[in-house]
Amino acid sequence: MLNIDRHTALQMDREDPLAPLRQQFSLPDAVIYLDGNSLGAMPKTAMLRAQQVINQEWGTDLIKSWNKAGWFDLPSRLGNLLAPLIGAKADEVVVTDSTSINLFKAIAAALQMQAQHAQRKVIVTERSNFPTDIYMAEGLTRWLDKGYRLHLVDTPEELNRAINNETALVMLTHVNYRTGYLHDMTAITAHAHSQGALALWDLAHSAGAVPVDLHHAKADFAVGCTYKYLNGGPGAPAFIWVPQHHQAAFNHPLTGWWGHANPFAMQPGFAATAGIRRALCGTQPIVSLAMVESGLQVFAQTTMNAIRKKSLALTDLFIALVESRCQQHPLQLVTPRQHAQRGSQASFTHPHAYSVMQALIERGIIGDYREPAIMRFGFTPLYTQFVDVWDAVEGLREILDHQAYSLNAERNAVT
Repeated sequence: MLNIDRHTALQMDREDPLAPLRQQFSLPDAVIYLDGNSLGAMPKTAMLRAQQVINQEWGTDLIKSWNKAGWFDLPSRLGNLLAPLIGAKADEVVVTDSTSINLFKAIAAALQMQAQHAQRKVIVTERSNFPTDIYMAEGLTRWLDKGYRLHLVDTPEELNRAINNETALVMLTHVNYRTGYLHDMTAITAHAHSQGALALWDLAHSAGAVPVDLHHAKADFAVGCTYKYLNGGPGAPAFIWVPQHHQAAFNHPLTGWWGHANPFAMQPGFAATAGIRRALCGTQPIVSLAMVESGLQVFAQTTMNAIRKKSLALTDLFIALVESRCQQHPLQLVTPRQHAQRGSQASFTHPHAYSVMQALIERGIIGDYREPAIMRFGFTPLYTQFVDVWDAVEGLREILDHQAYSLNAERNAVT
């Protein structure tokens, strides 16, 4: 059995250089939160920021705040705060819309950029990609109805064979939402380019959790959400990255007035603005947009390398403890053991995974469930403690040992 106990975990927390950052988050007592890969915890400054926006900027200054409080430039300013976390340059990222909408823009722009190559009609992605990514690509190809189609692969090993001279776009999620599998962005992008394809990366489970360097990887486009590891709040606006060398050619059909070169000229014809703001559509949701800054400010106090080091230590410990202390139970690890292939989560299957997860949640150990039969545990190094890992595994062991879960657990709308 693994030679570690709760006192050892507490000592690891005392030696953790990131431990003080936990105090900047509002976390309920008696709760072990291992679902930051679905919804990040609330930064304590978010409440103050919300009050400022609602009471002062909206309540007192009213419409003047578009200028006075910098509302109009907020998508760009937040994008520049986020850029260093994903290896982007200044004025290449805007925080706006949802991940789904940003995917639509990027897919449409990529297909248009490839339109000069009549044979390039295929979008390659994984069958296990997050469903909205597949749905958006599927919907766009069906709408265009010009021979465009999706090619779904079943394993990472199939990707290279699937990408060929008919491929217009390779669209992948950097870290798989179910398993935590981490793709080699640089290698896949290089192969896509060697075949004349473009590469679009979804960073929903990467940004703020693993180091990302979009420029080093020579990626073409990227999108992602801010409400997971970036702790922007429920349903917080997403982001889109377009490198400077693609911006002039980045055109998409969602040509709202915020992407216009001169929006307040109120001209009837659309003329795209120069730069990354052409990725914007309509008027921004300022209250939720403003909350994103509270999460991003915490990252300025550390580095992605430090975050990654702790992430791997947390997931290593969790995997080792589960396999040691719960070894008599039918748990199967589906997350890669290799560091180079692992995001910041650990996922296990169990025949009664949903019921077991509901029992854990009732005990205040919060992870989540994904089909098929996967218990998913996310680790946010900014606030997850090593003792949280120990206590979570102990809770799991007790539930499994005593079969303290209901096989008739009611299925909630959100799992």
